[in-house]
Amino acid sequence: MPFQIRSATAQDLPAILAIYNPEVQHGFATWNDQPFSLESFQNKLQKFQNNGWPFWVIEDQDNLKIAGYADYAPFRNFSGYRHTAEHSLYVSPDYARQGLGKRLLQHLIEHARRQGKHILVAGIDHGNAASIALHQQFGFIQTGYMPQVGQKFGQWRDLVLMQLALN
Repeated sequence: MPFQIRSATAQDLPAILAIYNPEVQHGFATWNDQPFSLESFQNKLQKFQNNGWPFWVIEDQDNLKIAGYADYAPFRNFSGYRHTAEHSLYVSPDYARQGLGKRLLQHLIEHARRQGKHILVAGIDHGNAASIALHQQFGFIQTGYMPQVGQKFGQWRDLVLMQLALN
């Protein structure tokens, strides 16, 4: 199957919600506990576009289905962090273990380098061994471990902080 990474459009948002909201409702990749509306993702896409932050999809070209998406934005809202970005990456379970997460993460890293970013940060649930391993493959190192800083489904969750120096 050929796949293409491209900028997300408003037409992609229902497919993006179909990937994200099941993770909200059943998984630990996000600690949000309420499904997002189409309007909330429309606002997110608009904010990313207005600020020049990347928001991409990876599309299965054979059936024109969105297989995953990725983005990054400023790590924190202080000017001193302007060279550091935190990213998100989600792949549909229908496309798991096909290397799409690798392709999206490589794309994020290359784009962040071109934009002159210095550090790319990942905040990952401690139980997400696949995501931790993926990031390690690209040279991310664990720089923090924050026990019980989040809660999901009545369980305290630990946050693994990983980062990659881009230059």
